Amino acid sequence: MAASIEDYALLSNLSTGCLISRQGSVDWLCLPRFDSASIFGALLGSEEHGRWLLAPKQPEAVVVSRRYKESTFVLETMWQTSSGEATITDFMPLGEGRSSLVRRVTGLSGSVTMIQELRIRPRYGAVLPWVSRHRENATRGSEILLAMAGPDAWALRGRHLPQAHDARHVGEFVVTAGESANFELTWFPSHRGVPAAVEVDSALDEAVHYWTRWGGHCRQDGVYGGAVKRSLLVLRALTHYETGGIVAAPTTSLPEDFGGSRNWDYRYCWLRDASLTLESMLTHGYESEALKWRNWLLRALAGDPEDIQIMYGVAGERDLPEKELDHLPGYQDAIPVRIGNAAVSQYQADVVGEVLVALERLRLAGGKEDHFSWALQRALLGYVEHHLEDRDFGLWEMRGSAQYFTHSRAMMWAAFDCGVRAVRDHGLPGPLEHWQELRERLRAEILNKGFNCDLGSFTQTYGGRQVDAALLALPQVGFLAYSDQRMLGTVSLLEKELLTDEGLLLRYRTETGVDGLEPGEHPFLACSFWLVEQYARTGRWTEARALMDKLVGLSNEVGLLSEEYAVKEKRMAGNFPQAFSHLALVRAADAMHGVDRLSLAVIE
Repeated sequence: MAASIEDYALLSNLSTGCLISRQGSVDWLCLPRFDSASIFGALLGSEEHGRWLLAPKQPEAVVVSRRYKESTFVLETMWQTSSGEATITDFMPLGEGRSSLVRRVTGLSGSVTMIQELRIRPRYGAVLPWVSRHRENATRGSEILLAMAGPDAWALRGRHLPQAHDARHVGEFVVTAGESANFELTWFPSHRGVPAAVEVDSALDEAVHYWTRWGGHCRQDGVYGGAVKRSLLVLRALTHYETGGIVAAPTTSLPEDFGGSRNWDYRYCWLRDASLTLESMLTHGYESEALKWRNWLLRALAGDPEDIQIMYGVAGERDLPEKELDHLPGYQDAIPVRIGNAAVSQYQADVVGEVLVALERLRLAGGKEDHFSWALQRALLGYVEHHLEDRDFGLWEMRGSAQYFTHSRAMMWAAFDCGVRAVRDHGLPGPLEHWQELRERLRAEILNKGFNCDLGSFTQTYGGRQVDAALLALPQVGFLAYSDQRMLGTVSLLEKELLTDEGLLLRYRTETGVDGLEPGEHPFLACSFWLVEQYARTGRWTEARALMDKLVGLSNEVGLLSEEYAVKEKRMAGNFPQAFSHLALVRAADAMHGVDRLSLAVIE
């Protein structure tokens, strides 16, 4: 059975990531990319679906500390047993396109007997590979375990290789004080030769150097500075080093409702999430990462604007069909397990607005447009105009009927607002008066149809009476001031309708049936961070600080956040770690610290 979500730590090589439980089991790993099929899938089933366990054998062994080394994704877990202490250092080497995981056991005192169990299960646990033992350089050199299945192969190196036993490999070895044992599991195409072994000391030094240098460029301070840096590191860890694509999470089908069906594949690049990530990167000094994402965007969207999607593969792939994996029982029996995402075909009217807002902030930070980037933005504005009268499925990817979502309409307004600013403030060519007219038309429409005078609040949909946490984004893009009475009335109704007894904010009321799914989910963490931002921007410091402290306190011991939090059960829910939660944390902390986010002025 998989561990609790909060018991996992993330490793990343900027191409893929793995999750390691507090008990020393690698329960999720997809190689060579985030969206490749898993070889360790115990996270969505049991050890039968693949894992790599490395831990002390003694039943009384306990983890006395677990942390990332400095500002890195090098994980150090210190174990204590009755006979001694040992540390396991886990990391993924960076550079040269290598796809491997290194695990080093180091004795600290006495002696510790370690147990190792390796179950490589390709294709999400559905395939049993052919495994054999070989000596490198024919008759000389150390042994390796070589696993193969179709186009993929994996090699395990180490001094204490496990032995075959009942379709798995198990073994024991002892480490004493000052002694180390290294293991490296490497993926490679099966038609090629086995890659040379990594030099562990050098690879470890390089990984530590890269992450500490990257984190050292972060502009952050204030009481929440540590949480901001870790969140930005998570956003970097979810960014593909070659393409610049940013995945929403490294996992699929971790349930939003335990035992329920709200299980989605988040290993893709949502334009919305990536745009918001870009804003956070810009605010904290990472202009080069923002430019690389813009180039990814240009490649992904190249072509007819009518073919725009809300998400793409890591390299900009368009074909992401949703499929259910019936052989997997799901995380703690939450089914179905899904790969791919059917929401790829949805029309979500807010997406272009988020993209253009991010690109406007890149211009404000000094980013220069070229003939391709501005031409594409003009085409996107034409796309928004062409769909001006169309209903959509909203920010939350509703699987019910299309609606006029107030947040979506406001983001369409923001798209034209960015077009106006580009011409007026940056001297770029475009139909200024026409975009101004469309912007003002949308503003009047939203204030007339999206605001309910009886409730004193904006509503989730035109003519509806329900509220939605997404409405907190309206002042974030300059549609109106945070302190506008209409916004304050909306906040008041959100607090009344969507705040749980524990003080966290729901996205919306699922029991209304608007999303086309069975009711039931936990508070979506990004929404509560948005509320912190709203409180801070309107001087409600006591409430802002209390809620921010609560939210940051929900991070696990290595500073990671999931998508949602089940307060009564005191556990994380949803895909993990979640980019949306971490970028919202950065926004909220910036508001608490008084950081200027290159904000767009409010149009009165």
